[in-house]
Amino acid sequence: MGIVINLDVVMAQRKMGLTELAKEVDITMANLSILKNNKAKAIRFTTLEAICKALSCQPGDIIAYEEEDES
Repeated sequence: MGIVINLDVVMAQRKMGLTELAKEVDITMANLSILKNNKAKAIRFTTLEAICKALSCQPGDIIAYEEEDES
């Protein structure tokens, strides 16, 4: 699986919806949805910083690495 985005988990813990976070971070809902659904290929550090600030979390709360099965 590789890099996994846990944005939906952190948003749920903070009881913040997609619309509210998109407005606070100043990112389109479409781009935030791509990120939330683990479809993004990259993220700018400025965007990651804004998301962490809005959700009062650390980057490691949102991004995780999971080893892939080699079977």
